Amino acid sequence: MGGVKRLPGYGWMMVAMGLLGLDFSLKASTEMMQELLARMARRSNPIRNTYLNHARSRLFGEQVKQAATDLDRLDPLIRQATELLAAGQSEEALSQFLAWDKLAKEVSPGLADHNQYLLQFHVALSHLRIGEQENCVENHTSASCIFPIQPEGAHRLTRGSESAVSVLELALRQFPDDLAMRWLLNLAYMTLGGYPDEVPEDWLIPESFWASEVAIEPFPEVAAPAGLDVNALAGGVVADDLNGDGLLDILVTSWGLEDPPHYLENQGNGQFKDKTQEAGLQHLPGGLNMVSADYDNDGDVDIFVLRGAWLGSEGRLPNSLWQNNGRGQFEDVTHESGLLSMHPTQTAVWADFNNDGWLDLFVGNESSNRERHRCELFMSQGDGTFREVSRECGLQINAYVKGTAVSDLDHDGWLDLFISNEHGPNRLFRNQGSQPSKPGLVSFVDQSNSTGIGEPVHSFPCWFFDADQDGWDDLFVSGYRIKEVGEVIADYLGMPHNASKAKFYRNTGLGTFQDASASFGLDKVLHAMGSNYGDLNNDGFPDFYLGTGDPDLSTLIPNRMFLNQQGQRFGEVTHSGGLGHLQKGHGIAFADLDNDGDQDVYANMGGAVEGDAYRNALFLNPGFDNRWLKLSLQGIQSNRMGLGSRIEVKTLQEDGTKRSIYRAMGTGGSFGASPLRLELGLGKAKAIEGVVIHWHGSGLVQDVAGIQVDTWVTVTEGDPQPLSRPLKGFEMTQAVSPHVH
Repeated sequence: MGGVKRLPGYGWMMVAMGLLGLDFSLKASTEMMQELLARMARRSNPIRNTYLNHARSRLFGEQVKQAATDLDRLDPLIRQATELLAAGQSEEALSQFLAWDKLAKEVSPGLADHNQYLLQFHVALSHLRIGEQENCVENHTSASCIFPIQPEGAHRLTRGSESAVSVLELALRQFPDDLAMRWLLNLAYMTLGGYPDEVPEDWLIPESFWASEVAIEPFPEVAAPAGLDVNALAGGVVADDLNGDGLLDILVTSWGLEDPPHYLENQGNGQFKDKTQEAGLQHLPGGLNMVSADYDNDGDVDIFVLRGAWLGSEGRLPNSLWQNNGRGQFEDVTHESGLLSMHPTQTAVWADFNNDGWLDLFVGNESSNRERHRCELFMSQGDGTFREVSRECGLQINAYVKGTAVSDLDHDGWLDLFISNEHGPNRLFRNQGSQPSKPGLVSFVDQSNSTGIGEPVHSFPCWFFDADQDGWDDLFVSGYRIKEVGEVIADYLGMPHNASKAKFYRNTGLGTFQDASASFGLDKVLHAMGSNYGDLNNDGFPDFYLGTGDPDLSTLIPNRMFLNQQGQRFGEVTHSGGLGHLQKGHGIAFADLDNDGDQDVYANMGGAVEGDAYRNALFLNPGFDNRWLKLSLQGIQSNRMGLGSRIEVKTLQEDGTKRSIYRAMGTGGSFGASPLRLELGLGKAKAIEGVVIHWHGSGLVQDVAGIQVDTWVTVTEGDPQPLSRPLKGFEMTQAVSPHVH
């Protein structure tokens, strides 16, 4: 990167580090970050950090011992049981829940009666967790936790689910209308191979309620035989060629304060090898999400890691910028790049907002009523460093930001910014272009009200994509508010509820959006965290996958896949495609990992609480017999990988019709990163008649001819001759590989 400068305004950060007892003046950047993260993990306070479940269970355990009376023991005892369950100590949690019930009935019968619903719910959940840990985790197979659970995924060790059934059936006699218990009862019977025949008729949820709207071939889950089934908590994923060998690798994080990332290098033979240590990443833990880009314009993929989400005052953790040397080896350059800040966040977006050919970075921080964490806009200085300029550019945003997305919505050459807010209306900021009096800066204007995109009020992941393929980017925003899992089931069953529904906004091309959620089949409770979009069947219309990453252990709902129906509607294919993983889905990437032309789906699984680790999943695309194109861009005046550039592929279809396919260069959704080698489905194209690239930054409109279907090409800005690239395909192993420990 050459000589980097230390930016003004970071003296306060050095003071903060000094208070932590860290002297970074003579240390290498990676070593600095390692020490900072280790120190902050040691200092994390389990009273304020509600996800340090082992430590919290010990705290409440001490309170139980020190309580003066049996009545005083009740509150810390139930708290200890809850923390033990979250920590994965399900047997101990069950014992404590039952001990609380016994003690409460002795010393406060009214309190015991008042809490019977919650007690029975948690006792049943403890039994379900025992069954899950003994079968899905310790004896994992590719069929584990794929909804609806098939016979090959049924539990061999049945005591957990059998006990859960007994508790739930007894509880449902007392609370017959409770949808959460009803749902868990149906799941328990599935794990025992007794669904639907053995489920009592009054509480049966018929399979028809979640049957797929569209039938597709199943996607086998093959992470284990491929070496991609990292077992960890919630985290992000980047799928890209990280070492420059033409094969797509996988990088995943886990959000635990001491959880290392995993760099999984594609060996080109259906196997991935863990190269975390060789990559220099083994001592850089944490990160709920990552965003990838070539920030320094040197031709390789760099990574920005986001930390501190959901943690409030305990979330003042540093994000990280990992600079790639092009060989899959990384150096943490957060400090010298000027990106070192400490705010709770899990969302950011790379974009060239001022069109100078260098990528800038917007970071959406989490503000609450108790803590204000203003969002940050870091403008590239063109030398590998950044300056924070949010106030100067009109982005004074204090919100509980959970998703960010960019698009040139009005085709004026300037990228606009969307903010998904978990505790209020969403916001859209139009980029008005350069400020005449401030070179290098742009002006943003809040046009949220005039464009009509404020809902859902409680939202999470979001992205722009051209769903109807009319050349204008549309907007998808997933809702994120449920009282409990029963509200999701109410939506399945068509019953009343108060949960937030998703929104799909169609771009009118006139500067406004039309709410088309109902007509596109998305007026649903799609309770999602991790998510991304791609083109499952290579028909040229983008599809999407939603990971339901709720921290609540009882939110055992399937991750959901929606197939685009010719730009008119989205049909759910979760069931028929075998894609309904019940574990907590976080970072999602659509990527052709085996170079056979169609996109596979990689999902970072695992929950937020310490006992909710799970193995990541890879769903292998069975193929749909459509044509495709892989397109890499090489900017000259624009940013090196053409991020933000708009692409039109003009095709001649087999039936003689001409059709254009539109995409923008980017990594997809706001929680997970697909490759910066754009993977385009072309439908039944028999020829590509031309590719038109609207280069973002320079504004050059480039027509490229001579590109064939089913190939990978690189187009250099201003060069009329595309470069054909070799693409080595290989078979992915599909054998079921159980893990027995």
